[in-house]
Amino acid sequence: MLRESVIQFYDDLAENYHLIFQDWNKTILRQAEILSKLIRSKLAEPRKDVSLLDCSCGIGTQAIGLAMEGFKVTATDISPVSVERAKKEAESRGVAIHFGVADFRSLEREISGVFDAVLSADNAIPHLLTDEDLDLAARNLYSKLNDDGVLLITIRDYDELIKEKQRATPPHVFDGGKRIVFQVWDWADDAATYATNHFVVQEIDGEWVTMHSATRYRALLRGELDRLLRAVGFVEIEWHMPEASGFYQPVVTARKKR
Repeated sequence: MLRESVIQFYDDLAENYHLIFQDWNKTILRQAEILSKLIRSKLAEPRKDVSLLDCSCGIGTQAIGLAMEGFKVTATDISPVSVERAKKEAESRGVAIHFGVADFRSLEREISGVFDAVLSADNAIPHLLTDEDLDLAARNLYSKLNDDGVLLITIRDYDELIKEKQRATPPHVFDGGKRIVFQVWDWADDAATYATNHFVVQEIDGEWVTMHSATRYRALLRGELDRLLRAVGFVEIEWHMPEASGFYQPVVTARKKR
């Protein structure tokens, strides 16, 4: 049920996903610059032809930019519709990426080879609501790394969010007031999970159109993710907060021990 609901959420959102950004093309370049520097700084033996698996690639926001930065990118996602759009976006930019459809709980079986770096960005891991699913994902992420390979995961700052259990995100107003993007959150009683209702309200040909999609996340704390990664063998676990990294979400890096 979880798998199907997440697939539906991203399949529905794929066509309009770029609308959540003020300028998606600039975001691609900016995020790639930040992530490229971070990945290369963590590699035991930095080199130009770094192999990378983006295992929650969506429509290609990170994968395309990192390929432009010289990474040898394989990009997968659980949403077939998102992967198809990512392929078209990469092709239109002349960027070579190997794409596939895969669940990060079964990467070891579904994706061949191992990589210097594995990335899951944009709060994808917290779609996994149970300890069992998180453990399974962590083991699969570990399996896809070379010895001394680097894992990067970006998630929302739940350590702060659960303090006030905010009910909505501030509205982002773009295109001179003709596009408004926001989310409404419905927290579970124990604050362990919450439902997200994602809205894009846009004026099109003089009429206002509302696009809505919904999904559920786990409020995954940094300490929980630390323990999870250590349990499957990761070492050198380090958090990079937005004010230091420049990335819009907290980023955790970890190494697969040799």
